[in-house]
Parts: sequence; C-alpha cells; structure tokens
Amino acid sequence: MIELKHLKTLTVLRATGSLTATANSLYLTQSALSHQLKDLEQRLGSQLFLRKTRPVRFTAEGKVLLDLADTVLPKIQIAEQALANSKHQTTARLQMAIECHSCFQWLMPALKQYQVLWPDVDIDFCSGFSFDPIPALAQGELDLVITSDIQPRNEIHYEPLFDFEMRLIVASHSPLATKSYIGPTDLVDQTLLSYPIQRHRLDIVKHFLHPAAIEPLAWKQADNSLMLIQMVSAGMGVAALPNWAVDSFVRQGLIVSKPLGTGLWRRLFAAVRASEYQHHYLKAFFATAKQQCQQHLQGIKTV
Repeated sequence: MIELKHLKTLTVLRATGSLTATANSLYLTQSALSHQLKDLEQRLGSQLFLRKTRPVRFTAEGKVLLDLADTVLPKIQIAEQALANSKHQTTARLQMAIECHSCFQWLMPALKQYQVLWPDVDIDFCSGFSFDPIPALAQGELDLVITSDIQPRNEIHYEPLFDFEMRLIVASHSPLATKSYIGPTDLVDQTLLSYPIQRHRLDIVKHFLHPAAIEPLAWKQADNSLMLIQMVSAGMGVAALPNWAVDSFVRQGLIVSKPLGTGLWRRLFAAVRASEYQHHYLKAFFATAKQQCQQHLQGIKTV
C-alpha cells in the first residue's frame, strides 16, 4: 500500500514546503504529483497535509509517514551503498575544508552516516578561514571543499547541495528589528560581525554591500556561529548567517532575522577535482549530505 516513492515524496515536500517546489525537485508535473498524493490519501483514508498552508503543514497521519520515512529511507540507502561497496572496495583519503562554521550543524551528522557506509575512507579537516582552499584543492592538498564561493576552473567540479538564504540577524531591541527588510544603506551605521575570513569573500560583502558601494561603520570577528549569535543578541553588532543556522535562535526570541533586500539566496556546493568526482566514495558523500540536509535543515531549497 505504502511505496518507497511515497515516502521519498513526503520527505521532499517537508524540505521544500510547497507542491510546486516538490514537483520541480522530483522532475514531475504538478498534476502527476497531485495524483500520486491523492491516490495515497485515498488508499489510507486520511489527509496527510494541509494544502492551503505555506509551508505545508502535515497532519498527524502525515507525520506518522514522515517518521517512517526517516527510519526506512536511511536504512535502504545503507543497504544499497553496502551492495555498491562490495563491488567497489575503496580505501581513500578525504581531506576537507569548510569555509563556514555554520556548516558543522549539518555536516557532522552527515559524516557520521557517511562513515557507516564508507568506513575505509579516512576523513580529516583543514580550516577554510586562513587560506583560499580552492587552489589547494586543485593542487591535491585537499580533496573536498564545502563552499558557496565558486571560482570557475576547468579542473574543479562543483556539486550542488542545496540553496539557502542569507539573513541579517539583529538584537530584538535594535531599530532594524522593526524593518520588513534590510537595505544596504541600513548598515552604514552598524558594526558588522563576521567569521575571520577575508572580507571580499563574504557573501554579504560580495553580493549585497559592494554592488551598492556601501561600507559598514565597523567590523568585528568571531570564530563560530554561536559566538556571533550571542554577540548579536547582546547588541554588539549585526551579522549575516544562513537561514537554517539561525532558525532555532529566532524561534527562542534571542535574535530577530531579516531578509537582505528581496532575499539573498546562495547555493552551497561540494567542490572536488573534476578528474575524481565520479569516484563512488565521493558520489556517496554527495548523496548522504543532500539527504541529511533535506531531512534536518529548515528553510533550504533542494537542487
């Protein structure tokens, strides 16, 4: 009665929040998707989600199926990968650089799952803050870089993981908290908090401030997302962080999150050498990362 395609469809619907985005992600027409979901609801005799909400809200019955999907689909992936691994036994190195500490929020669970599938892959990390990791990747010093900053090079393959929105976070008592959105000129009298990375590589600088020829009043740096959020909450400045990294703190009322202009959306990639991206252990990493993100991150868009 319940098929795997149904479970996969519901998890994508949860991640995207809309039927249109789900149809696009699954390469289905909207009519085909609607038919699939209505057929499932008729079989079960229950409505699975509320169609006129945005994002869609699941009923109790829908949540039961989502819990089932979260249990069954990873086990199927593990079994499929184990079968693939039996044909492609691999001992490899995966030296990684992550350009944003926020990524650890989803990367650690993904790596835990990945290492179950590929226990013989040796994983290690290098900081992406103190150097430009893409040249190091091209030269063989790194094997994979998590980045939203594409540097077009023939020898580098960029595997898309998901789209996310950069949001400006401010203290709840900040005058900016009352604005519906943030314009570049709103930051001319603000202290901008950021990771210790070259300013020209920051998304808010490259894609929001520099095009408007705007410079904030002052800069301060912090080593990790939690410190940035605590500093913002204390009124020490404002910061631009991914929507999924700040969602829980916004819901707790610790900070307020505002869109940058009409919305500053970025795409996160896993960069690897083009000569290697077809390796089974790398393709398995891509798949595991995408699955984990779809299941656990709020406000992202699948690609």
